[in-house]
Amino acid sequence: MPTQSINPHLPFGENKTAPWYGQDILSVKQFSRADLEYVFGVAHEMRGMVERVGTFDLLKGKILANLFYEPSTRTSSSFTAAMERLGGSVIPINEVKYSSVSKGESLADTVRTLECYADVIVLRHPETGSAAIAARAARKPVINAGDGVGEHPTQALLDAFTIMEELGRLDNLTVTMLGDLKYGRTVHSLARLLSKFSGVRLNYVSPEILRMPGEVMEEVGVPQTEYATLEKVLPETDILYVTRVQKERFENIEDYEKVKGAYVIDPAIMKTAKTEMAVMHPLPRVGEISPDFDDDPRAAYFRQMEYGLYVRMALLAMVLGKA
Repeated sequence: MPTQSINPHLPFGENKTAPWYGQDILSVKQFSRADLEYVFGVAHEMRGMVERVGTFDLLKGKILANLFYEPSTRTSSSFTAAMERLGGSVIPINEVKYSSVSKGESLADTVRTLECYADVIVLRHPETGSAAIAARAARKPVINAGDGVGEHPTQALLDAFTIMEELGRLDNLTVTMLGDLKYGRTVHSLARLLSKFSGVRLNYVSPEILRMPGEVMEEVGVPQTEYATLEKVLPETDILYVTRVQKERFENIEDYEKVKGAYVIDPAIMKTAKTEMAVMHPLPRVGEISPDFDDDPRAAYFRQMEYGLYVRMALLAMVLGKA
């Protein structure tokens, strides 16, 4: 879907008839294929604007509340940078333990308080379903930045945008997801999102105790196959999506120790992969991709972080009626 070019020197009013104005972004299930094409078109426009002028006043006077109940570097910084690139301001709340929440305040009350000061709230929370609870309590848009082991929709959107920018398509792809598929909310959201495109095949490579949840596989209406090792599927893979084994999600540390080094991507193993493919990772990595592979042109994970900035700029502009 085409997007209108942005002129950073013109005043902007809110378009309250825009389809995403005032909407929450809680799940990739909200997005049709047409919606995704629109988001990617706006994100591509944002990329061009940042490359040409750096910052502009599209969201001047708007305030974002970054409410993070879990530690975050990339997602929190990405939303902060996105809002500031658009000329807005940010209330950063990254140490919730020092806030009223530590006194027993409910999530609903915290959100109702913050929307008195802000125009949009970005929430990360350790409990699945928390974003929906916050959205029911709030009158302002809520964007889910990860809720427990549930979804991470903005990560999935930036992942899909990365694939589009790297390979030029989202149809007719073989995508292999590797590592922690049980607790990895990024792969849950991405699998759901990729099912909206034709000719997609998903391979899941993980230890037995970290398999993709059955409920996710039931939702995803594309061919899916599970494997214990990578070697068989790597030569046919267009996108290799690597995840870390998340120590913080394990109740039993012995289980973590058994699987933490199950897979390592390095130049040797990548010799059997296609020359035209991409390796992605939501980061941080903790040994599952060797730094020796970083200079390979197929290593897309740091470019992936940059693409995330443009997608989050697009989403903020959309829910605030400026795109």
